[in-house]
Amino acid sequence: MILAPLPLTPDHDIPPALLTELTALYASDREFQALSGDFPDPDDIRPEQVAGALADEMLNPDVEVLLARAEGRLVGVAITLARHPDPEDPDPWIGLLLVDAAARARGYGRRIAEGVEERFRAAGRDAVRLAVLENNPKGLAFWTALGYEVTGHRPDRQLGRPCAVLRKELGGPKG
Repeated sequence: MILAPLPLTPDHDIPPALLTELTALYASDREFQALSGDFPDPDDIRPEQVAGALADEMLNPDVEVLLARAEGRLVGVAITLARHPDPEDPDPWIGLLLVDAAARARGYGRRIAEGVEERFRAAGRDAVRLAVLENNPKGLAFWTALGYEVTGHRPDRQLGRPCAVLRKELGGPKG
């Protein structure tokens, strides 16, 4: 599996073929999209909506959108935040990790998370945080199985949805 930053055109747009792949990826997880409310209709996610959501994320220079490919196919996406807006929070964050529903149960989610952790570890970061929607027990089970621990509960900053905040110490370099 290859984890690499989202490539953009010279005009800072997502290439059309890639946007089609990303839209299919987002639409593949109807259950999560219904839980999150990130799109108006989880049964009708459109390319312009995905492009707009990613453009909004990338307005922050501390955000990185990472694509996961296996055998040439887009299998996942991760959105990370190198610095949280709260100056009291020293940790980077994982804002989203989404795996194509057709590629589940193959270890891609775990490998994407490990790749993100390694990127932060290589950048000298000691820990990473994320928030899981309170109405997403599958997400909570996934992250806790990877060693993340619940450190608190609070609404998310964008939409005020109730979330569990999780944190994982990264330790030294793997190898």
